[in-house]
Amino acid sequence: MNDRIPASIAAEHKQLRLTLERAKRESGLLGLRARELAELIEPHFAKEEAFALPPLALLPKLAWGGTDAAMTDVIPIARRLAAELPLMVMEHRQIAKVVDAFQSAAEEAHRAEYEQFAESLIAHTVHEEEILYPAAVLVGAYLELRITTERPIELG
Repeated sequence: MNDRIPASIAAEHKQLRLTLERAKRESGLLGLRARELAELIEPHFAKEEAFALPPLALLPKLAWGGTDAAMTDVIPIARRLAAELPLMVMEHRQIAKVVDAFQSAAEEAHRAEYEQFAESLIAHTVHEEEILYPAAVLVGAYLELRITTERPIELG
């Protein structure tokens, strides 16, 4: 699915996964907390990559006025995100609790790289809630409106 999401977001998810994989191999409480975090975050990332992020791949084309019939495939994907948005945000809250426990374990182990990782992960979820998820929903709504009216919407 990564070929259907913006490369910058795919790279960010890859980096988060790599760091988490390293942390899972740590011993003691730090490794345990990392494994707990991975159990929550992997299914969440899979959902994001399935229906929260694909609409964002169309943003550059849409911003510059380009559209084509294949873009309509994104409408049901964006609808699914809109429907599941409360669940996605709830998952972020659950993830944040586990991230806090992971960050505490990283502090106790004096592992600054994992403390920074925890901070990055929380910033990532905030970015998704404030910008990425709403933008993905808007892409679907724009395309649906465009199809319904059969004309582009003037921006500005």
